[in-house]
Amino acid sequence: MRNPFPLIDPVRRRQGPRENQLIGEFIAGQIGRRGFLRRGSALGLGWPLLAAIAGAIDPLGTLPARAATGKAGTTIRVGSPMPAGAIDPVTVGDAGGLLMLQQVGEFLVFDQPNLRLAPMLATAWKPNHDGSVWTFTLRKGVTFHSGGMMTAKDVVATIERLADPRNASNALSVFKGVLSPGNIEKIDDYTVAFHLDAPHGNFPYYLSSDNYNAIILPADYKGDFEKTWDGTGPFQIEKYTSKVGASFIANANWWGGRVLPARTEFSFFAGQQPQVLALEGGDLDVISQIVVQGAEGLLTDRRMSIIRLEAAIHRQVHMRCDIPPFNDQRVRRALALTLDRPAIIQGLFRGLADLGNDSPFAPVYPSANRDVPQRRKNIAEAKALMQAAGSRGFPVTLTTEHLLEMPDYAVLIQNAAREIGIDVRLKVEPPAAYYGSAAFGKSDWLDSPFGMTDYGHRGVPDVLLTAPLTTHGTWNAAHFRNPEYDRLVAEFVAEVALDSQRRIAARIEQLLLTETPIIFAYFYDYLTATRKGVTGVAPTANGELYLQSASAG
Repeated sequence: MRNPFPLIDPVRRRQGPRENQLIGEFIAGQIGRRGFLRRGSALGLGWPLLAAIAGAIDPLGTLPARAATGKAGTTIRVGSPMPAGAIDPVTVGDAGGLLMLQQVGEFLVFDQPNLRLAPMLATAWKPNHDGSVWTFTLRKGVTFHSGGMMTAKDVVATIERLADPRNASNALSVFKGVLSPGNIEKIDDYTVAFHLDAPHGNFPYYLSSDNYNAIILPADYKGDFEKTWDGTGPFQIEKYTSKVGASFIANANWWGGRVLPARTEFSFFAGQQPQVLALEGGDLDVISQIVVQGAEGLLTDRRMSIIRLEAAIHRQVHMRCDIPPFNDQRVRRALALTLDRPAIIQGLFRGLADLGNDSPFAPVYPSANRDVPQRRKNIAEAKALMQAAGSRGFPVTLTTEHLLEMPDYAVLIQNAAREIGIDVRLKVEPPAAYYGSAAFGKSDWLDSPFGMTDYGHRGVPDVLLTAPLTTHGTWNAAHFRNPEYDRLVAEFVAEVALDSQRRIAARIEQLLLTETPIIFAYFYDYLTATRKGVTGVAPTANGELYLQSASAG
């Protein structure tokens, strides 16, 4: 039979088994164009090669849009969540603090809104035969704001710092069980090899903007970030005032070229409504993130533009599996069955969200298995489960944060649970109080019997599968311990082939529907609001805001 893609054969002969498996899946129609480009970028195949293969097999595909251009020299004014504490790249974990980091710092790899990886401070990456070693080639000619040249020693020191448990790193949620201290090798000044604890198919995402803390710092960083703000990014610090705001100026020596805005100004807000009023009143150009509730007027205001990104942003409602009243899975399942998820999505988000099925597999992920039935409200079944568990109901406190739509969602849970005799009392705290020191025994987040936590977007579900749900997960607020789950997640993380990932995902999803340690009711779109005439603003669903091409006309 005649080969329908003769131009692909020479390319395939130069690739390894993992790359050829991916190309074969694309040719066979087992994976779409979007999935092919995304997986190929994770394996380190360059964009020109990926585009050539995709164009030969699927000539109707399109290239990514170019960045916006506009008027240089303007000031961009941004409304931002208030950072919860000190800005420290190692430990910070809140949206406001991470947004500040990203203004001056950069990652090895950029996870684009389409979930496809692109070079940033690394220009290329490649796995060995089984994915247990990944080698990264670094960009040359990159300087820190302090003047030093970025080389492999800075990358090794940065990632070692984040992977070391002694540093209480927020990134341990990513690296624990994946990359151990001492296993990062400097090959030469611009090549670094990462020797992993086990084979890993998605490791480049762990060094990307998905891993919020992984901005590259100088090797001699001393933990004094708020004094130096030393990064490689397009903006340098001008002024930072805790609980008030920050301003940044263009970095004339940025490796990426010309920076359009002369300055950016960030004003910190404790809530969304003051930001909406400031944007409507002309005092802001951009709100980094809005949710629909409380910002409905912006969606129909002709003076505004809304940037919408499909995302995996969600709220995790954990129920502690190790203590009453939720140590019986039937009670946990019963509570999950009281929620009318389509009504929640319509009421809180005007439909700008996807249904959650009580697992981290958001519909945006190609690895999610669409054949697993969606959980729906069923009060009769919920009551039967409560009766089987010997429970007529109980009082319980739901602890959560005063953040965006979360207090309103908590009220919806309170009302729904009442239908099966569960009396939910609400404890709504500022984020800083809720997270505490973010350590077991010292945090309402990790210690509360019943809690709701905000979770950001990730380009792949790996961290969401491991940190909050595996036995030794650093974010395991549900105190969930299930050896079968741990084994399945290890298989999923090591796998490269998308069809195999989906098969494992189905088993994980079914297990979590049975156990229900966490309720995932929805995954909502990431929305950024700007004034009309403001162009080149580039948010990501990870909570970043790239402004080097922004202009306020």
